[in-house]
Amino acid sequence: MRDRKSIAIVGGGASALSLASFLDEKLFEVTIYERNKTLGRKFLVAGKGGFNLTHSEPISSMVAKYSPQGFLDDALLGFDNEQLREWLAAIGIPTYIGSSKRVFPEKGIKPIEVLAAIRESILSKGHLILYNNEWTGWTDTNKLMFDSEAEIEADITVFCLGGGSWKVTGSDGSWTKRFANKGMNIKPFVPANCAYKVNWKSDFITKASGKPLKNIAIESLGHRVEGEAVITEFGIEGNAVYALTDQIQSQLDTHNKGIISIDLKPMLSLSEIEKRIAHSTRKTTEILSSDLKLEKIKIQLLKSILTRDEFLDKRGLAKKIKSLSVEVLSAEALDKAISTTGGFALEEVDDMYQLNKMPHSYAIGEMLDWNAPTGGYLLQACFSMGHRLATHLNEKF
Repeated sequence: MRDRKSIAIVGGGASALSLASFLDEKLFEVTIYERNKTLGRKFLVAGKGGFNLTHSEPISSMVAKYSPQGFLDDALLGFDNEQLREWLAAIGIPTYIGSSKRVFPEKGIKPIEVLAAIRESILSKGHLILYNNEWTGWTDTNKLMFDSEAEIEADITVFCLGGGSWKVTGSDGSWTKRFANKGMNIKPFVPANCAYKVNWKSDFITKASGKPLKNIAIESLGHRVEGEAVITEFGIEGNAVYALTDQIQSQLDTHNKGIISIDLKPMLSLSEIEKRIAHSTRKTTEILSSDLKLEKIKIQLLKSILTRDEFLDKRGLAKKIKSLSVEVLSAEALDKAISTTGGFALEEVDDMYQLNKMPHSYAIGEMLDWNAPTGGYLLQACFSMGHRLATHLNEKF
């Protein structure tokens, strides 16, 4: 049997776990170097709010959820949401599709059990996992250095060091300086899938903080998303907001502020709303609650943003219900974001994620400058990238 090549996987998040799971142990000696005492800490934190592993929508429409368009298509089509579910079932993690169309582990299976099953599948292949080994850079001869004082020379290195959010999990973006010092284009990390600041009126936020805006649609720069949002003291967040990260951030970058338009009644057309308002003899607030069935929080939002004259103008009110402009001033702090954009500019890697300026070294996962909404899309992409690189290396060697 020919000698196996050595692969050093630096970092132990979702993309690293996927990569190690699919690398052929007959071809490679694989070692994961993890800075923490355990693998997948961000993986576990993500599971606290409902552990959606992927989304069940057809892959043909799923690929459109990622930006920039096309970058992840080959990875997603090569290992799609159905294949991910099949793999998880094979290692003892059956899944189900929830009412939101998101995919979860079957009832009773905790995130830590999912992680344990993946870890055991990796160890069963004979791969090694070394904990408490934080990568600190390279020696003068380009060996990998770790704070454990280990110096490693691997045939292939794959960096899976994450983005810049949730520092408590080890995903702190500290790796960026080391690559920038080697002349690589590293884009600053920017919050994604996060809350955005709105200067709400004090009397409104007293009533509304923590309350959801359900069954709405939000539009920004021509992109429209149906879902829900939550009013907070800081501003606004929720799945309909997260899905517009690229559009909102583009406005913030250009103008230091942005505008989102909220449709408070997406199931009714403008003409139908105008008709109901015009034909009613009730007072305005009663029209909204009784004739249009607007929830109290939506009525309070209208009153907070509109002047008294605008609120009482029945003709103009219908248009505001369908397109209520809200000014956002900034993104939430980086460390509070669910994910980040930024990291390696995509021109720094080839189509198999190899670093152009560092042969035999690769970067996958949130280290690269791509984005996706919450709801299982982020994890799916990381698993798909790991699978794609593993398949490539298995075939190449």
